[in-house]
Amino acid sequence: MARSWFRFSSRDDEMPQNGLSRNGSPDHAAVSTLDGSGDERRTSPRAGPNSAERGIYLSFDQVYLNSAVKPPKIAYGILKVAQMVNSSHLAGMSQDAKRNSLMMAFEAAGVEVEDLLQDAVVRQKALNDYEDAQQQKLKDLETANLEENHRVQIELDRITSQYMSRIQANLDQIAHEQDQFRAWQRSKQQEAQRITEAAAFCVPQGSSGSGLSEVLERATLARR
Repeated sequence: MARSWFRFSSRDDEMPQNGLSRNGSPDHAAVSTLDGSGDERRTSPRAGPNSAERGIYLSFDQVYLNSAVKPPKIAYGILKVAQMVNSSHLAGMSQDAKRNSLMMAFEAAGVEVEDLLQDAVVRQKALNDYEDAQQQKLKDLETANLEENHRVQIELDRITSQYMSRIQANLDQIAHEQDQFRAWQRSKQQEAQRITEAAAFCVPQGSSGSGLSEVLERATLARR
């Protein structure tokens, strides 16, 4: 009857077991206590339902409370067993001695081992389901952000192309104006030479110098 409950996930070794950290010490964020009625007292919520979206995840107690299948309400849950196993009263005892002591406590409290194992399976499933849900949220966030980055990159490339085109247009304009100016300078030199040659006919022939300044100097000397 109880064998169908013993379907532990392959991730059992990856997850903290029933409120225990990997080094075997109780995880106080996950371990619950018992009141006089045998019901577990839950710690106050430390994060809202959307906390995982901000990178803050639910405590183990909240994971158990929010799971589809709730852990059974029994006098000794699997988390209480984890506390008992790590109790100082059992320190130094062999595994068999610890097991016998726990069995005596279960028998005295009227707790069935099948109920404890069912509690363990339910809590493990709740942890695994929560992990799967958060992993899916992470994948969805990654997909959405990568798609957004792709859109941003396309827009960035478009804007960059526009500004590079403007930069190139400005450089092309500078080069065009420089070419135009150099062409004007060549024409100016030709015009200045034509003027100088014409002015040379207006003054006595000199022995040297053919620039306009020399021509004007000869003209000045000729008037004296």
